[in-house]
Amino acid sequence: MVRFFSIVLISCFVCLYSTVSAQVKWITWEDAQAKGKIEPRKVIVDVYTQWCGWCKKMDATTFDQPAIANYINKNFYAVKFDAEMRPDINLNGKIYKFISSGNSGYHELASEITFGKLSYPTIVFLDEKFNVLQPLPGYKDPASLEMIMKYFAENYYKTTPWKKYEEMFPKD
Repeated sequence: MVRFFSIVLISCFVCLYSTVSAQVKWITWEDAQAKGKIEPRKVIVDVYTQWCGWCKKMDATTFDQPAIANYINKNFYAVKFDAEMRPDINLNGKIYKFISSGNSGYHELASEITFGKLSYPTIVFLDEKFNVLQPLPGYKDPASLEMIMKYFAENYYKTTPWKKYEEMFPKD
Protein backbone atom coordinates (compact mmCIF):
# COMPACT_ATOMS: atom_id res chain seq x y z
CA MET A 1 0.00 0.00 0.00
CA VAL A 2 2.82 2.42 0.84
CA ARG A 3 4.43 1.64 -2.50
CA PHE A 4 1.16 2.45 -4.33
CA PHE A 5 0.91 5.86 -2.63
CA SER A 6 4.59 6.51 -3.36
CA ILE A 7 4.00 5.82 -7.05
CA VAL A 8 0.91 8.06 -7.06
CA LEU A 9 2.80 10.83 -5.27
CA ILE A 10 5.73 10.61 -7.70
CA SER A 11 3.34 10.62 -10.67
CA CYS A 12 1.60 13.72 -9.35
CA PHE A 13 4.93 15.45 -8.80
CA VAL A 14 6.07 14.62 -12.35
CA CYS A 15 2.79 15.95 -13.82
CA LEU A 16 2.94 19.10 -11.71
CA TYR A 17 6.62 19.69 -12.52
CA SER A 18 6.12 19.21 -16.26
CA THR A 19 3.24 21.72 -16.23
CA VAL A 20 5.06 24.30 -14.14
CA SER A 21 8.36 24.00 -15.99
CA ALA A 22 6.88 24.01 -19.50
CA GLN A 23 8.85 26.06 -21.96
CA VAL A 24 8.32 26.76 -25.63
CA LYS A 25 10.46 24.41 -27.69
CA TRP A 26 11.97 26.93 -30.09
CA ILE A 27 13.54 25.40 -33.20
CA THR A 28 15.36 26.69 -36.27
CA TRP A 29 13.83 27.32 -39.66
CA GLU A 30 15.71 24.28 -40.96
CA ASP A 31 14.36 22.03 -38.19
CA ALA A 32 10.81 23.31 -38.71
CA GLN A 33 10.99 22.46 -42.41
CA ALA A 34 12.45 19.01 -41.74
CA LYS A 35 9.86 18.21 -39.07
CA GLY A 36 7.10 19.62 -41.26
CA LYS A 37 7.89 17.07 -43.96
CA ILE A 38 7.33 14.25 -41.46
CA GLU A 39 4.45 15.75 -39.45
CA PRO A 40 2.91 18.85 -41.04
CA ARG A 41 1.97 21.57 -38.53
CA LYS A 42 1.39 25.26 -38.63
CA VAL A 43 4.32 27.44 -37.56
CA ILE A 44 4.39 30.27 -35.06
CA VAL A 45 7.30 32.68 -35.52
CA ASP A 46 8.43 35.13 -32.86
CA VAL A 47 10.13 37.91 -34.84
CA TYR A 48 12.29 39.84 -32.39
CA THR A 49 15.57 41.73 -31.99
CA GLN A 50 18.20 41.59 -29.26
CA TRP A 51 17.58 45.23 -28.27
CA CYS A 52 13.76 45.05 -28.10
CA GLY A 53 12.41 45.57 -24.58
CA TRP A 54 8.85 44.50 -25.46
CA CYS A 55 10.25 41.29 -26.96
CA LYS A 56 11.98 40.51 -23.67
CA LYS A 57 8.80 41.32 -21.76
CA MET A 58 6.81 38.96 -24.00
CA ASP A 59 9.37 36.19 -23.37
CA ALA A 60 9.08 36.72 -19.62
CA THR A 61 5.32 37.23 -19.28
CA THR A 62 3.66 35.44 -22.19
CA PHE A 63 5.83 32.69 -23.67
CA ASP A 64 6.89 31.77 -20.13
CA GLN A 65 3.32 30.79 -19.15
CA PRO A 66 2.97 26.97 -18.97
CA ALA A 67 -0.45 26.94 -20.68
CA ILE A 68 0.88 29.04 -23.58
CA ALA A 69 4.07 26.98 -23.91
CA ASN A 70 2.18 23.68 -23.80
CA TYR A 71 -0.33 24.84 -26.41
CA ILE A 72 2.41 26.05 -28.75
CA ASN A 73 4.43 22.85 -28.33
CA LYS A 74 1.39 20.68 -29.04
CA ASN A 75 0.00 22.59 -32.03
CA PHE A 76 2.84 24.45 -33.77
CA TYR A 77 6.46 24.37 -34.70
CA ALA A 78 7.87 27.41 -32.93
CA VAL A 79 10.63 29.48 -34.53
CA LYS A 80 12.32 32.29 -32.61
CA PHE A 81 13.65 34.56 -35.34
CA ASP A 82 16.07 37.44 -34.73
CA ALA A 83 15.15 39.87 -37.52
CA GLU A 84 18.73 41.17 -37.52
CA MET A 85 20.51 37.83 -37.80
CA ARG A 86 23.11 37.58 -40.54
CA PRO A 87 23.18 33.96 -41.74
CA ASP A 88 21.26 33.08 -44.90
CA ILE A 89 18.04 31.11 -44.52
CA ASN A 90 16.73 28.68 -47.10
CA LEU A 91 12.94 28.55 -46.90
CA ASN A 92 10.96 26.54 -49.45
CA GLY A 93 13.92 26.59 -51.84
CA LYS A 94 14.46 30.37 -51.71
CA ILE A 95 17.55 31.88 -50.08
CA TYR A 96 16.94 34.89 -47.83
CA LYS A 97 19.84 37.15 -46.85
CA PHE A 98 20.73 39.85 -44.37
CA ILE A 99 20.33 43.34 -45.82
CA SER A 100 22.87 45.78 -44.43
CA SER A 101 21.55 49.24 -43.65
CA GLY A 102 23.84 51.74 -41.95
CA ASN A 103 25.29 50.31 -38.74
CA SER A 104 22.62 47.62 -38.64
CA GLY A 105 20.24 45.96 -41.05
CA TYR A 106 17.49 43.38 -41.27
CA HIS A 107 16.93 39.92 -42.61
CA GLU A 108 14.91 39.87 -45.81
CA LEU A 109 12.89 36.88 -44.56
CA ALA A 110 11.74 39.00 -41.61
CA SER A 111 10.64 41.68 -44.05
CA GLU A 112 8.83 39.18 -46.25
CA ILE A 113 6.84 37.43 -43.51
CA THR A 114 5.85 40.75 -41.91
CA PHE A 115 4.81 42.17 -45.31
CA GLY A 116 7.55 44.79 -45.06
CA LYS A 117 6.38 46.13 -41.70
CA LEU A 118 9.33 45.44 -39.42
CA SER A 119 8.03 45.98 -35.91
CA TYR A 120 9.14 44.12 -32.82
CA PRO A 121 7.88 41.89 -31.48
CA THR A 122 5.74 40.49 -34.29
CA ILE A 123 4.14 37.07 -34.11
CA VAL A 124 3.69 35.48 -37.52
CA PHE A 125 1.47 32.47 -38.17
CA LEU A 126 2.36 30.25 -41.12
CA ASP A 127 0.41 27.36 -42.57
CA GLU A 128 1.81 23.84 -42.92
CA LYS A 129 3.55 24.84 -46.19
CA PHE A 130 5.16 27.93 -44.65
CA ASN A 131 2.81 30.40 -46.32
CA VAL A 132 2.04 33.46 -44.21
CA LEU A 133 -1.39 33.38 -42.62
CA GLN A 134 -1.03 36.54 -40.56
CA PRO A 135 1.67 38.73 -39.00
CA LEU A 136 0.56 40.37 -35.75
CA PRO A 137 2.82 43.18 -34.54
CA GLY A 138 3.14 44.23 -30.92
CA TYR A 139 3.27 42.75 -27.47
CA LYS A 140 0.62 40.10 -26.75
CA ASP A 141 -0.40 39.19 -23.21
CA PRO A 142 -1.13 35.51 -22.47
CA ALA A 143 -4.93 35.81 -22.81
CA SER A 144 -4.69 37.60 -26.17
CA LEU A 145 -2.11 35.18 -27.54
CA GLU A 146 -4.17 32.19 -26.40
CA MET A 147 -7.20 33.42 -28.32
CA ILE A 148 -5.13 34.20 -31.43
CA MET A 149 -3.26 30.89 -31.38
CA LYS A 150 -6.48 28.90 -31.16
CA TYR A 151 -7.95 30.89 -34.04
CA PHE A 152 -5.17 29.65 -36.31
CA ALA A 153 -4.33 26.24 -34.81
CA GLU A 154 -7.95 25.11 -34.76
CA ASN A 155 -8.64 26.48 -38.28
CA TYR A 156 -11.30 28.99 -37.25
CA TYR A 157 -9.58 31.44 -39.60
CA LYS A 158 -10.85 29.37 -42.54
CA THR A 159 -14.56 29.79 -41.74
CA THR A 160 -15.07 32.44 -39.06
CA PRO A 161 -14.33 36.16 -39.32
CA TRP A 162 -12.13 37.38 -36.45
CA LYS A 163 -14.82 39.62 -34.90
CA LYS A 164 -17.31 36.75 -34.73
CA TYR A 165 -14.66 34.41 -33.31
CA GLU A 166 -13.69 37.01 -30.72
CA GLU A 167 -17.32 37.29 -29.58
CA MET A 168 -17.73 33.53 -29.24
CA PHE A 169 -14.36 32.92 -27.53
CA PRO A 170 -14.95 31.92 -23.87
CA LYS A 171 -14.06 34.68 -21.42
CA ASP A 172 -12.63 33.68 -18.05
